[in-house]
Amino acid sequence: MARKFFVGGNFKMNGTIKSITDIIHNLNYASLDSNTEVVIAPPSLYLLLTREHLRKEIEVAAQNVFDKPNGAFTGEISAAQLVDSEITWALAGHSERRTFLKETDDFVASKTSAALGGGLSVILCIGETLEEREINKTIEVVTRQLNAVAAKVQDWTKIVIAYEPVWAIGTGKVASTEQAQEVHAAIREWLSSKVSNEAAGSTRIIYGGSVSEKNCKDLARQEDIDGFLVGGASLKPAFVDIINSHL
Repeated sequence: MARKFFVGGNFKMNGTIKSITDIIHNLNYASLDSNTEVVIAPPSLYLLLTREHLRKEIEVAAQNVFDKPNGAFTGEISAAQLVDSEITWALAGHSERRTFLKETDDFVASKTSAALGGGLSVILCIGETLEEREINKTIEVVTRQLNAVAAKVQDWTKIVIAYEPVWAIGTGKVASTEQAQEVHAAIREWLSSKVSNEAAGSTRIIYGGSVSEKNCKDLARQEDIDGFLVGGASLKPAFVDIINSHL
């Protein structure tokens, strides 16, 4: 089954009204591959600004979503509030939240389930630390993270899996094409055995971790790499080159 290439831009805690407006302007007037689905995730303060001014064929994602529909949860945003604001995607499980905010596999799974149940699509982030890779625990770690979600989610049609080795995020280090493809193939095998053959064939598995305009084309050629989740490079004009890397 042909899987539509997918490129997400995670701005993290970066940007101002001016800089994000400039990024939007650049994307609005750029020539983008029509066969690539593009989603950008600005800080929550700028979600409405982004959705109002961004060309409609590019979707907008929240960097976080809570696992409850409403209530006394200071600082959180619900799936219903995002959908009400025409935000159609959310990230879940990014390693920075797992690490700095101590989000557990179970909590990430709950947030993923709540987001899907509330009408959002989800970019589900998984990945291992350098220590875990060095002791050959990569596949064990990513399948543990996936198993937690599978315990709470049956329908994976609105999930994009983002494999992001923690040691490559923002470090300038990138998994080799062989390393990335090996893990992506293992994730697809997991989907086949734990979800369904259909899910294995249709679910997009994207790579994140110091993706740039210099390395994206080699990565995009790999059989099981269906796109990218881009961090710092999504703030730069070269993001357009990454979007077009599958041409």
